[in-house]
Amino acid sequence: GAPMPNARDIMTKDPITVRPDATVKEAFSILQSMDIRHLPVVSGERELVGMVSDRDLRGISIPRLIDERWFGDLRMAMQEKIASIMTADVLSVDVETDVTEIIELMLEHKIGALPVTDGDGGLVGIVSYMDVLRELAVLAADAAQ
Repeated sequence: GAPMPNARDIMTKDPITVRPDATVKEAFSILQSMDIRHLPVVSGERELVGMVSDRDLRGISIPRLIDERWFGDLRMAMQEKIASIMTADVLSVDVETDVTEIIELMLEHKIGALPVTDGDGGLVGIVSYMDVLRELAVLAADAAQ
């Protein structure tokens, strides 16, 4: 049959990114307005340095206890640099990584998205679990033909 699709086939190319010195508030508004759940953090040209997910940000935005003190904390938290809450040691794949391996990595590490890098560690795309599911649906439909 056809070769197994790889990261290049299913990734979102040139994803929206944020720089390490962007504020939490900026990252928040990007995730909300673009309706995405994962934001790669890149420095310089396109060097991948971290990932921020809606889950990271939800931890900040949901209060443990609602009192005056907390509202002050939230205002401060929103001004924090994204570098302070991002996952810095990011798992990534390259464009040739096939879908089965991507699924294994997502399950093993319980992550919903993997950045895709080129040979120099430059970000070229992102694969989310939605992309994987979409691809699997296509493969299943083809198999049923």
